[in-house]
Amino acid sequence: MAKRVFLIILDSFGIGEEPDAALFGDVGSHTLRSCFASNKFNCPNMRKIGLFNIDGVADALARGNTAFAKSLPEEAPIGQYARMRELSAGKDTIIGHWELAGLVSPRPMPTFPDGFPESFIRQFEKAVGRRCIVNKPYSGTDVIRDYGEYAMRNGNLIVYTSADSVFQIAANEAVIPIEELYRDCEIAREMLQGDLAVGRVIARPFVGTDASNFKRTSRRHDYALSPFGPTVLDRIRKAGKTVYGIGKINDIFNGQGISDFVRTSGNTDGMNKTMEYAAIDFEGLCFVNLVDFDSLYGHRRNPDGYAEALSEFDFWLTGFMKKMREDDVLMISADHGCDPCFTAHTDHTREYVPLLMYGPQLIPGVDHGTVQGFTFCADAVSELLGV
Repeated sequence: MAKRVFLIILDSFGIGEEPDAALFGDVGSHTLRSCFASNKFNCPNMRKIGLFNIDGVADALARGNTAFAKSLPEEAPIGQYARMRELSAGKDTIIGHWELAGLVSPRPMPTFPDGFPESFIRQFEKAVGRRCIVNKPYSGTDVIRDYGEYAMRNGNLIVYTSADSVFQIAANEAVIPIEELYRDCEIAREMLQGDLAVGRVIARPFVGTDASNFKRTSRRHDYALSPFGPTVLDRIRKAGKTVYGIGKINDIFNGQGISDFVRTSGNTDGMNKTMEYAAIDFEGLCFVNLVDFDSLYGHRRNPDGYAEALSEFDFWLTGFMKKMREDDVLMISADHGCDPCFTAHTDHTREYVPLLMYGPQLIPGVDHGTVQGFTFCADAVSELLGV
């Protein structure tokens, strides 16, 4: 049994289309393959744990080159590994993380490809005392470039969405104080119920004087729905152990099952904070989300940037694995795909995700094959921590 489990989610690191990918418009997607093709990709630690030994990975990376496919898997992997198929009806961050923690969502969260109903927007404007503009799917960086100056002149809130189940509000901090933006998001969260119950309301503050220098800040804040049932996080807490959340984990679970948390400004900050928590003597789970893979590289279809970020994480693993204690277990997984070379759209892709497990007490080289449900991750955490 482990004393501490470090579960690190590489946000959007998919490993190939799932059987129902056609239902999501994602046939042909493979996030790992797109990154592997970049000369920036260099992940020896994940390879040693068993990344290329996972079902289907070597063949997909070799693209029909049988000899190359046979050369990819590690002869003696030091960890355990699996390919997990998502069972929930969706491919977004909330649903993916909830399933990793043990909850399968039978219905997708609502999306608004044509914007939110005008009746709701009028009610929201009355509640917050400001006019809302845009109200349609948009790239977060593009929307402030195109509408930021107008919004600043008129004191408007920029409301937009995406292919995900989100209601996003952008505002310039010099015009609308961050505290007011957070309050407006809290109001939206309370109002978006029933058929309008999006997975997340997101505050998107930005700074700058005009479109040439607008920049989103790290003071983003997510207001999520609470999980619809108990998760492995709740079971860990009930057993008297600790659950630390790093990155947007606390937001994703709306604080449910979290003992303490810290937000991050990106992957580097997340890895640094994970190392800091590893120096704490606790018993339980440290749950980490590294978001840059998705937000900076997947959605922006930047395979070299994605591959380089994976390589940076893998290099960080060298130091982290050396510092692991005898009763520690490292788990690496993802919540969905976001293929940086997929051209049908720029949103998440319906893909299998990896599960890599390493620890001094684990039997190395165990292939768990292809498992049905990200819930396999929750079951593994439960077993490791004896809850």
